[in-house]
Amino acid sequence: MPGAGAELLGEPPCESTRRNARLCRHALGGEEAFVVSGTFNDGDRDYPSGSFIHAPAGSSHVPQTTEGCTLLLFYPEG
Repeated sequence: MPGAGAELLGEPPCESTRRNARLCRHALGGEEAFVVSGTFNDGDRDYPSGSFIHAPAGSSHVPQTTEGCTLLLFYPEG
């Protein structure tokens, strides 16, 4: 599929605070993620291993994890 992309991301344990928060914005295209292992938190809720997450274009989140996690990220629009 032209323009589509994917990557495997291992996130070390971290707890985001207002001071060190990394706000991820998806202005141009969405992001989809599959939680391979661990628990991922988007700033609002936890997603355990086996979860599928869709962040539409125009959305934002603050990625964090307290135990570490591995995500398979997809960028359908590239």
